[in-house]
Amino acid sequence: MKVVIVGGVAGGMSAATRLRRLMESAEIVVLERGDHVSFANCGLPYYVGGVIPKRESLLLQTPESLAARFRLDVRVRHEVVAIDTQARTVTVRELDSGREYVEPFDELVLSTGAAAIVPPLPGAERALVLRDVADVDRLVEAVAGVRSAVVVGAGFIGVEMAENLVRRGISTTLVERGPQVLAPLDVEMAAPVAAEMRDHGIRLELGAELTRIDVDTVSLSDRRVVPAELVVMAIGVRPESGLARAAGLAVGSGGGIMVDNQLRTSAPHIYAVGDVVEKRDAVTGQSALVPLANAANRQGRLVADVIAGLSVVDPPAQSTAIVGVFELTVAMTGWSEKRLRAVGRPFRILHSHPLAHAGYYPDARSMSVKLLVDLETDAILGAQAVGGEGVDKRIDVLATAMAGGIPASRLMDLELAYAPQFGSAKDPVNMLGYMADNLRSGAIRTVQWHEVDEVIAAGAHPVDVRSREEFVAGSIPGALNVPLDELRERVADIPAGPVLVFCQVGQRGNSATRLLAQLGRDAVNLDGGYRTWRDAVADQTR
Repeated sequence: MKVVIVGGVAGGMSAATRLRRLMESAEIVVLERGDHVSFANCGLPYYVGGVIPKRESLLLQTPESLAARFRLDVRVRHEVVAIDTQARTVTVRELDSGREYVEPFDELVLSTGAAAIVPPLPGAERALVLRDVADVDRLVEAVAGVRSAVVVGAGFIGVEMAENLVRRGISTTLVERGPQVLAPLDVEMAAPVAAEMRDHGIRLELGAELTRIDVDTVSLSDRRVVPAELVVMAIGVRPESGLARAAGLAVGSGGGIMVDNQLRTSAPHIYAVGDVVEKRDAVTGQSALVPLANAANRQGRLVADVIAGLSVVDPPAQSTAIVGVFELTVAMTGWSEKRLRAVGRPFRILHSHPLAHAGYYPDARSMSVKLLVDLETDAILGAQAVGGEGVDKRIDVLATAMAGGIPASRLMDLELAYAPQFGSAKDPVNMLGYMADNLRSGAIRTVQWHEVDEVIAAGAHPVDVRSREEFVAGSIPGALNVPLDELRERVADIPAGPVLVFCQVGQRGNSATRLLAQLGRDAVNLDGGYRTWRDAVADQTR
């Protein structure tokens, strides 16, 4: 059997090496149009910033090392320009010589990836992108001596690029057409990220678009001019599906190649993996673009299994992702609140702000966690977390629970590793389970930050159960301060009618709400407390 793989890196090389481990007799040819077939593309921004000091650290394998270990025929600077689905051949162009030749195959795997989007603006030819080693070489050369830079797009790559340019001592502006950084996050979870970036000197221009790139400046949609000796485009990627489209393969509405759950395309004997394909979403089951490295690696391995005759299927994609932003860690899995609202999916929201480890152990920092739960089934639909240490393991546990079908309320039963320096006896994940169980059983009622004005307008009295010192430092306008420890004695101070209770993060508010309910008062707790409300109403464009 002869297998031709178009494109290397995560998907293509995972397919090639796994296939060799399964089929020693197969002839495996990898055709890569770039100079490098195996490199750590997720490390590229950190090489620009000097965090990864050596370029060779990014280069994982070479054609020679792959031939020696796996007997792979890897040809770099060989571009596939056409596919004949009937004859089962590909036309290949040698980029150095311009010569073209025809390569036959028994099975074909497309791993052509995605390309950075560069809008057709005046001066766009001066903008740089970051997708491969050639891009990073151009960027490293360009940053030498630069004093000002503009990064366009506040997604994962844009945020990482802005951080690493600041590490190089470059005055950096991040321009984003949307109202917040990291669009996959909900607004209240993105607010601390924006604050962190500003605290480290990044100028944020949110709700703005680039209209023109000049020699050392850029112009914004509001006619302001920003210094920019260097411009980096990071507004997103587009599947490189042109080759497949020209061959008549089915392409989805997002531009990615359509595949079944065994990564077969619409043409026999042709498969596709990685950023170029449309994946099956874990929440809706519909097709979605998920350009993440772990998904590409997983699909590369899986397609090799399918070709080798193993019975496997591609699992749905949860879009679990993580990014570091200076001293913060930001992670997410599944769907956000705004996505669920957009499709009309009924859901329940839980916010918490737990410490990463036991409070009595030194250097305990808080994090913000948000859980989204199906209103009827208690299934986990998504989660987000922002903070310092411990964010990564909590989102990984939640992603695993979501994949395993563990209901939100059953998170309280998970037996998770505990020692004071790593967590609490009631881990933040367990606490989400307790909260979910209280809401599901009706033991507690909550309102969300965006419902506060409506609830107060309907006649609820806002009661702040924090300490007097906390109250003086900032509170919801019009709130009455009755500290939790004084609530029993001062309940008569609260006007008759419904009560909106809140504290700093929701925990004292929960106790106060339960107490008031048993005293015959109609009380609801503000989910996530004053901290969530404060972050959500903050103007991120400033």
